[in-house]
Amino acid sequence: MPGVHWLDKLVDSLIPRLRERGKDVLVFNGGLSVSGIQHIGRLRGEVLLVEAVRRELEKRGFKVRQLLTLYTQDPWKGKPEQLQQFSDPEEARRYVGWPLARVPDPKGCHSSWVEHYWSDFGPYLKDFTDGRIEVVYTHELYREGFRGFIEEVVRKREEVRRVVNKYRGRKPYPEGWIPLEAVCQRCGRVDSTEVTSVDLERGRVRYRCRNCGHEGEVGFGDTKLNWRVEWTGVWKVLGVDFEPYGKDHATPGGSRDSCVDLAVNVFGFKPPEGVWYEWVSLRAGGREADMTSSGFVGVTPREWLEVAHPQILRFLYFLHPPQRRVTIDMAEVPLYYDQYYRAERIYFNAEDARNEEEREYLSRTYELSHPGKVPERLPAQPPYTHAAILAQVIPREKLPDEALRRLRLTGHLPEDADDYSLAWAASLVEKAGRWAERYAPPHLRISIPEELPEEAVRQVKDPERLARLADVLATLSDWREDTIKEALVEFGRGMSRGERREFYRDFYLAIVGRPEGPRAAPLLALLSREWVIERLREPLRKRGGG
Repeated sequence: MPGVHWLDKLVDSLIPRLRERGKDVLVFNGGLSVSGIQHIGRLRGEVLLVEAVRRELEKRGFKVRQLLTLYTQDPWKGKPEQLQQFSDPEEARRYVGWPLARVPDPKGCHSSWVEHYWSDFGPYLKDFTDGRIEVVYTHELYREGFRGFIEEVVRKREEVRRVVNKYRGRKPYPEGWIPLEAVCQRCGRVDSTEVTSVDLERGRVRYRCRNCGHEGEVGFGDTKLNWRVEWTGVWKVLGVDFEPYGKDHATPGGSRDSCVDLAVNVFGFKPPEGVWYEWVSLRAGGREADMTSSGFVGVTPREWLEVAHPQILRFLYFLHPPQRRVTIDMAEVPLYYDQYYRAERIYFNAEDARNEEEREYLSRTYELSHPGKVPERLPAQPPYTHAAILAQVIPREKLPDEALRRLRLTGHLPEDADDYSLAWAASLVEKAGRWAERYAPPHLRISIPEELPEEAVRQVKDPERLARLADVLATLSDWREDTIKEALVEFGRGMSRGERREFYRDFYLAIVGRPEGPRAAPLLALLSREWVIERLREPLRKRGGG
């Protein structure tokens, strides 16, 4: 693991080129299309990478605006996954080709498709970042900011055509092509019209629709530039100086190269600096696939925050260079916390790293994982699985106070815990409880019955052994995970592998009413000693042995 963090190397390489631009305020941008679910993969390059570079440059004296451009004038493609969002997919086919901003909300709770799917992403940017992000909608740019650029495109349309055709390969655009489409006033489509003439003075175009045959006239606000030209236009109109881009645009001679060519050789401005990034994939049930918006594969920022802190996702993203794939498995959230906690201990010198390079790298990653300030001292680190168990064994109406009390009893939360640690622990229990319901493996999903089921009592092979364990646990001076674990190890000493397997099967039958469950010592430490002792004696008592 290298000592110098990849982000610092990136920033160092950008500084000379950004200084050459001679601007008082730099503009950074990320771009995405609201074609469906707005998943956490889209936070990586378009948001968090941009923000991290911005914040580091600001530390070094630069002034930077951060934008996030939503391509809302793009046509809705009507993919099967998109159609299935509507109660009547066949009826929804009428929206194919409409600008995204005009497609209605399939669930009927927002003003449009865009607002519906943005609602699980946009409002949560403040949780994952420092909140200094300005959102730009392209359908609004067409109405307000693009007029001058559209006029320039029309005047230079032959130059535009020659450059675009260099990258288009098959089916080059013919002479006279106008790189502009109109929103048909009859059928609503923006992907099926041909602009036949442009009135630059009035800012209007005439068009013919290939879908419905309608001929009409609209203003520039109801048009859509060819996508390569539009991307270049966003750079120019917004004055973008830095913008990361997905790997699909990074191919030599590909889409970004074509936009750079247009910027330099047609419109005469310097394109933004950039860096490409890999996709984020989602693994579930042994299968893995790229997160995709229009394919509705992914986890939204809202869904992530329901089960985990934003610092954890930021840590995973900044741990790896942007060109490396990151795979998210929601069943492995406890593992992500373990990795984060280790980096936190190394940062506060509470644990040794393998070497100095690892210490530097993980400490820097830990710093970058915080949307705000880094804690002043090592916070409490309650294990995520402990919190998940607590959330399941404590009545919901007693959360979080009872959970905090038990975390103190088990030593996972100090008596003098600071406000940061208390807030972290309380929210952790809440999040881990939801995780247990949605993503946890079966052995971590528990529901302790108030009364031990008769079927569980009948299945216990050796109730006398459980009663002997109860006697041992009753003698412990401290009811903590380490002392309980030591007692369990000593109690099982001398048992064969088969006997030990049978013992733990009986143990879980007695405690949770089924033959398996979470690790024994952490589970018992979170329960009342008196309750545990009585519960372990119950099978023998009900079988008439005591």
